[in-house]
Amino acid sequence: MAELTVSLVAADREVWSGQARSVVAKTAEGDIGILPGHEPVLALLVPGVVRIDATEQGPVVAAVHGGFFSVDSDAVAILAETAELAGEIDVARAQAALERARGAGDDPHQAEAARRAESRIRAAEGTRA
Repeated sequence: MAELTVSLVAADREVWSGQARSVVAKTAEGDIGILPGHEPVLALLVPGVVRIDATEQGPVVAAVHGGFFSVDSDAVAILAETAELAGEIDVARAQAALERARGAGDDPHQAEAARRAESRIRAAEGTRA
């Protein structure tokens, strides 16, 4: 069976790389699902959850914030401003950040902070946004 070669990279580190059966990510145009043989794609990432169905280890879930999503010849590159694997996320800290952001009113920066905190919580819970 065909596989994807996936690389999830944040500005400061390689977060995960390996073989996968599928990838789902949130882009500026909505959720996108990638299987082997997909047409080339270049999209902007928005704060959300990336789910990778890794061939060897099963699901890999990460919260990503900004960046690009690229597909070409069964190679998927997820280039995020920041990215955290679900197991790296401190849920209590993310929940506190969400509460602070929601309590700050209509400030656009706080709205973005709330979206980031929500995606971190969803990733830690293993759900897809």
